[in-house]
Amino acid sequence: MKVSVIGVGLIGGSFALAIKESFPESTIFGIDKSEAHVKEALEIGFIDAAGTMEDLADSDVAIVAVPVDISIKVLKEALDNAGDHTLVIDAGSTKFKLCEAVKDHPKRRNYLSSHPIAGTEFSGPSAAIKDLYKEKTNIVCEVEKTAFKLQERGMEIFRKIGMRIRYMDPESHDRHIAYVSHLSHISSFMLGKTVLEKEKNERDIFDLAGSGFASTVRLAKSSPAMWSPIFQQNKENVLETLNEYIHNLTAFRDLIANDEFGEVYNEMERTNHIKSILNGIS
Repeated sequence: MKVSVIGVGLIGGSFALAIKESFPESTIFGIDKSEAHVKEALEIGFIDAAGTMEDLADSDVAIVAVPVDISIKVLKEALDNAGDHTLVIDAGSTKFKLCEAVKDHPKRRNYLSSHPIAGTEFSGPSAAIKDLYKEKTNIVCEVEKTAFKLQERGMEIFRKIGMRIRYMDPESHDRHIAYVSHLSHISSFMLGKTVLEKEKNERDIFDLAGSGFASTVRLAKSSPAMWSPIFQQNKENVLETLNEYIHNLTAFRDLIANDEFGEVYNEMERTNHIKSILNGIS
């Protein structure tokens, strides 16, 4: 199997590592606007050679793993260059605008829209993890618009690298992911901002911050270059989630201000139900 990975950072690199393990006879080409990233990926060994978009003409699979602000342009270019039997997969965390942008493309049936729910706060080729996708959910959108033979190829790859599949329409995907992913990142960034503004002594932050703070603010280490475009592309849903979150924060603040600590307890106890949901998933 000949695979072209467009974007050799955390997401693309982790796909390359997983495919190399599950399909050891595959050949993987890396395509990235950063020559330094391609060189690093070659040194790490998860790609076999540098590639170009023209290589997609005889690739079996092309994986688009680029920031969402350039994903529409890159996906169109990938489809333009794809051969008749090339499966083009993307891994973007917003889906509606991407699917809309290529709905009339003559090679739309070559495209499988997906979003693996996996990642870390790190970026670049050195952040790639072989088992990043193992036992993770992969949301697939508009599967019926992908040629059946190419669907089968994509599902075989997803299955062999250990992902669970969930089917969803693009609009529902963007709405749900705004709550369970995008809002988490905004909350983490703004918690970090609040602490940095009020705790001027960085040593105090380092010495006094417990594991709770560290885990809550972990996502604030994520790349702004990646996340700012995500918030832009999913603006309407992100604003809806922020309004709900601000409403809940304001109500909780008012309970504390009014010494209603019985209700503070009740609010937290009701929210404890999230434990059973997350434990059930794991």
